[in-house]
Amino acid sequence: MIHEVAGGSITFELHNQIGTIEFFHPQSNSLPGKLLEELAQVIHGAGNDDRVKVIILRSAGEKAFCAGASFDELVAIKTEAEGLQFFSGFAKVINAMRKCPKFIIGRIHGKCVGGGVGVAASVDYAIATDKADVKLSELAVGIGPFVVGPAVERKLGTSAFSTLSIDAASFRNAEWARRKGLFAEVHDSVENMDEAINKLAAALAHSSPEAMAEMKKIFWKGTEHWDELLQQRAAISGRLVLSEFTKNAIAKFKAKSS
Repeated sequence: MIHEVAGGSITFELHNQIGTIEFFHPQSNSLPGKLLEELAQVIHGAGNDDRVKVIILRSAGEKAFCAGASFDELVAIKTEAEGLQFFSGFAKVINAMRKCPKFIIGRIHGKCVGGGVGVAASVDYAIATDKADVKLSELAVGIGPFVVGPAVERKLGTSAFSTLSIDAASFRNAEWARRKGLFAEVHDSVENMDEAINKLAAALAHSSPEAMAEMKKIFWKGTEHWDELLQQRAAISGRLVLSEFTKNAIAKFKAKSS
């Protein structure tokens, strides 16, 4: 099943009780608001589908896993309400993964930037390649990793989260991310990563759904207030994105990448 939206797509496939969700956008798998909304809905649907025992979340292509927020949409935001609506998209995806009663395995094949780090942090078990460098770039454009922050801090701890947030211009390599807890495994090739993912997914597909659902509740204990928290954080980003600093910084980033 393919959902085409906002110049990209969300694909869902079910095979041997394993549900695979793939997102794609031609701009380094960045995530426009409508694509975020659709991704949250597909995750929610897979979580409530009795045929699905475990979920694999991946992105398309061979380069970036996810470049985070869409710069085109960020520069188009004109009001705080529009800013809140856009950043709420990331909140919806994170909360959909948090509430999903199935384990979500993340296939992190390449670089994660900004919101992409938040997506990687919100899966239950991330398996990456050694090309999966990570960067929280938000401060460099005058905002901050407010919405994804709780998910990243939950996985990495306050110290590593602070390191990524403050040094917003630098990538940390995949091995650093593994040591800090973002990735469970790092492999030296896509083939080895996929072999590990398929092996784990097959094992989980034959595990007790009830036991896994109860385990997931324990793993996410203490996050029950995130519906409200992430909306509050989205409002902060939505306000800051209107600043002249942010508009100028994003224009410079776009000029560099074009």
